[in-house]
Amino acid sequence: MGQRSLPAGPGMIPRGIKSIGGGRIKASIDGLETLACGGVHGYRFFLRIRSLGPVLGRSCRRMVSWAVMSPRASTKARRDPAEHGQFDPEHHTENLLAIIQEIEAVPDAGGLIARESMEAILRRHPRDGKGFYSRAQLIAGARYLLGRGAVELDEERFVRRIRMRPVRTQSGVTPLTVLTKPFPCPGGCVFCPNDVRMPKSYLADEPGAQRAALNHFDPYLQTWNRLAAYRAIGHPVSKVEMIILGGTWSSHPETYQIWFVKRCFDALNDFGEGRNRCDEASQTRLDFNALRPEAGSNYNETVGQHLRGQLGGALLDSGEGAEWSELEQAQRDNEAAQCRSVGLVVETRPDHLSLGEVLRIRRLGCTKVQIGYQSLSDEILSANKRGHDVAATRTAMRWLRAAGFKIHAHWMPNLLGATPEGDIKDFEKIFDDADFRPDELKIYPCSLIESAELMDFHKRGEWHPYDYAELLEVVTSALVRVPRYCRVTRVIRDISSDDIVEGNKLTNFRQIAEQEISRRGDTCKDIRAREIRSERIDADSLELRGTHYETSIGAEWFFEFVNPEDRIAGFARLSLPRGSSDLDELEGSALLREVHVYGAATELGVRSSERTQHRGFGQKLVEAAAAEARKAGYQSLAVISAVGTRIWYRRLGFVDGALYQHLSLEA
Repeated sequence: MGQRSLPAGPGMIPRGIKSIGGGRIKASIDGLETLACGGVHGYRFFLRIRSLGPVLGRSCRRMVSWAVMSPRASTKARRDPAEHGQFDPEHHTENLLAIIQEIEAVPDAGGLIARESMEAILRRHPRDGKGFYSRAQLIAGARYLLGRGAVELDEERFVRRIRMRPVRTQSGVTPLTVLTKPFPCPGGCVFCPNDVRMPKSYLADEPGAQRAALNHFDPYLQTWNRLAAYRAIGHPVSKVEMIILGGTWSSHPETYQIWFVKRCFDALNDFGEGRNRCDEASQTRLDFNALRPEAGSNYNETVGQHLRGQLGGALLDSGEGAEWSELEQAQRDNEAAQCRSVGLVVETRPDHLSLGEVLRIRRLGCTKVQIGYQSLSDEILSANKRGHDVAATRTAMRWLRAAGFKIHAHWMPNLLGATPEGDIKDFEKIFDDADFRPDELKIYPCSLIESAELMDFHKRGEWHPYDYAELLEVVTSALVRVPRYCRVTRVIRDISSDDIVEGNKLTNFRQIAEQEISRRGDTCKDIRAREIRSERIDADSLELRGTHYETSIGAEWFFEFVNPEDRIAGFARLSLPRGSSDLDELEGSALLREVHVYGAATELGVRSSERTQHRGFGQKLVEAAAAEARKAGYQSLAVISAVGTRIWYRRLGFVDGALYQHLSLEA
């Protein structure tokens, strides 16, 4: 594919850089993700922007993704690889062999091959005498040649050295995000975008939202196609964390929830067996792009009318439903599947949680819940029409903790009525108050989106975005206060600069804040800042460390393996509840809420002396948690296991209960 010169004009460049203006953009296509499954025909290009010429007056490098969807999607077209440019390694055997041999000859320093070395190899062996082979094509070629005995190769090592975006799976699992379809939302938040083409609060330019739309918001198509894309660029797909986003999960009808999760499991099970049932997706393919992007305060009315108009007066298609028994069978199938769910995440609102709802979420197989704090000030919540108070958040946290969920909170500075000084004090409550103290955190400063009601307040001068210095002070102040047991997963939401009317448009603001923290002589202690990722490790240097803190329901222990530089290789979360439990199955039990081993995700059954995964660290963490629970007087240890980890826990002596697995601590 090689370097191309793309004219800067509508329809020719990604929306995120249309506002740059005239001139010519020089870019190379570093990868191509094909979407050709179940009525979907499209591509996502990974472009490396080399230069924006005189527009910016300086050279820059940036990776952007560009999704293109074809209006044609016939079954014949989807199955014709020649028509849609699907790569056939057989026609490139000579070049592929030469490239692979040269790559293997480059000394292995334990990481990716240097970009300069890789580009030099590819230039010597151009595809069809002109463009570069993509990483996905090299991986496909290596697998083809291995299957025919034409080359001797350690596939896992080869892929590790050349794959794109290795950071995606360096936290130990492969994250896979899917979105529910646009659906009426119970919230009325003034800051929330109203893009009727998307589930509430999401925008059509967000990468995950683009993939969801290309797949008609179908859970099977989204999951299957994403697995295919991951595998094509060399990521392992045997251990997957399913992340279900879109609106308020708990406000969707139960039958839709069951069906949605079941279809995600179906895709995991099928992909691992080499089955493709994308063409069997039966629900109506709704075209939300037919709607105008903004609906103002009429989001629910617009989306509801569109759904009912297409579905005979109903909000759900007849195919968007399933029984509990069907989901439970899909879960059992996934226990030993080649692509297993090692985590399942949904997002909801505090005022939509109850004991019954928490139990239902657990029955779906969920292990983590994303929940929007947004603010811990009743005044700020009311001004932003959030629809609940801080007391509702406290109650929701107690329910989630009692059930053992990992808790992933969202916090938003710069909301209507907030000040930088007030936000700094508000953030302090998150970890000072035992009712909160989440396991993971997203810090999402409020962005001004044209379709949000907040625009009206901005026009009247009643709200303005923080300037650079104010936002930097809020974010740096927050990051240094996060304790070692919490992981800050994201700072700044991934919103296209074209969608932000005014305010911060720097998506790398976290990096800027961390550099400022370092300049001040301080450090971040949160989990993400200390993850070992793909680094080589000396197992003998690792030390088990325990951190104790109190929560609203009892004591909590955070056990972690760290090296002398305080880099974290793995951790476990143990809850020691006080008093009786509202969940009969957990009465009298300590609760193991999470076991996680860091380092690059490794395929099931693969061992490496240089990796942290599959080396017994997980078992040692479970043993440490069990010992602490026994010391505290508990007679059993329950674990909120994911469907795909049930077999592993059984091997450690746990037995299945209704919603949890249990280990006896009696001598």
